[in-house]
Amino acid sequence: MAAAERPALTKSQIAAVAAGNALEFYDFLTYTFFAVQIGEALFPGSGEAKLLLSLATFGVGFVTRPLGGILIGRFADRRGRKPAMLLSFSMMGLSIVGLALTPSYAMIGLAAPVVAVLFRMLQGFALGGEVGPNTAFLVEAAPPDRRGFYVSLQFATQNFSILVAGSVGLLLSSLLSAPALEAWGWRAAFLIGALIVPFTIAIRRTLGETLVPGADAGEQEISRGTVAYIAVAGLLLLAGATIGTYTVDYITTFAQKSLGMPSRVAFISTVLLGLTMTGFNLISGWLSDRHGRKPVALVGWLLLILLTIPGFLAMIHFRNSAALFSVTVLLGLLMGILTPPSATLFTEALPARVRAGALGTVYAVSIAIFGGSAQFVEQLLIDRTHSQIAPAFYMTFALAVGVIGVFMLKETAARTSGGTQAAMAPATT
Repeated sequence: MAAAERPALTKSQIAAVAAGNALEFYDFLTYTFFAVQIGEALFPGSGEAKLLLSLATFGVGFVTRPLGGILIGRFADRRGRKPAMLLSFSMMGLSIVGLALTPSYAMIGLAAPVVAVLFRMLQGFALGGEVGPNTAFLVEAAPPDRRGFYVSLQFATQNFSILVAGSVGLLLSSLLSAPALEAWGWRAAFLIGALIVPFTIAIRRTLGETLVPGADAGEQEISRGTVAYIAVAGLLLLAGATIGTYTVDYITTFAQKSLGMPSRVAFISTVLLGLTMTGFNLISGWLSDRHGRKPVALVGWLLLILLTIPGFLAMIHFRNSAALFSVTVLLGLLMGILTPPSATLFTEALPARVRAGALGTVYAVSIAIFGGSAQFVEQLLIDRTHSQIAPAFYMTFALAVGVIGVFMLKETAARTSGGTQAAMAPATT
């Protein structure tokens, strides 16, 4: 999209997109952090069975993501980014409140997990449809030499939501007893997020539209084969990044269930994770505009491959807060570095005419398969192998796959238009 055709967008409007995205991820991350308490409240069985059912229900939310990515993404490519973002956000608000108000298993029996599953499916559909239009909006709204930084806002706000969710969890776990946290504390955490839903919807209505009819007419035609190649690279890239992200997020549950640490200590690590990833997302996006997407991204990918297993070994060996906090900050820092330039690389490679739909679909499919199952698989691996290091091996393998996707794509930082360069043919680097 040429700069002259791009609608004038204020900083507050860009911030409104980022703020809305933060709330979407606050909901998903809050479920992750309170998985133990939600399991006790809504599911039948013993302690371990309750946790596995809770994590499986978390994964169910990912099943509907591809459908949301396809339908809402295509809607965004035809009707505009703004109406698509309003639609997905409204559905997310409904599902947040619905899950928070779901009666317990003790009150309504098996109906409780059924209702929880339905709301998780709605949440997954909404979030699957949010990411493509949102990221496309940020790329198209940005000046050509600041796209990396603008896309980093997407991840910074997602990770700021880790900070907020962790802070809420820390506060509630510090003030409430274990029975109170199980009975209503986790519900309060969801409802705190829901408070800003009507205000954020109102702000999103003020946004300009970045999808300008005919703006991509000057793009050089990209073959379907090349688009498919880019999509495969993006799938590998996003699969690795997603498993990495959700494994790092899982440290909150890992600290409680595998290391036997109090929930208060686990939530402190979550706060540190949110602070670290938020800060380094912004730094990484800024660096990628100056030094290229691939060099910055590869620093994070390769160091994580080398350091994830030693980090988990340190947590398991020392079993104290110092080790937990240090490893959390280290892994969060590296995840913060790799995600913005990797996502920008993939987004810029896609033609504007299919950008929201293709990005949303590939993103949703990758996390439906890998993200939705990550924490369930990791907890299951720990239970079946009796090895607490299992999540680190799983994450390292995923990162090795993801870095292949980065190498498959050519550098995009030097582009000067919103479309895809003819040079975005299959990469050989």
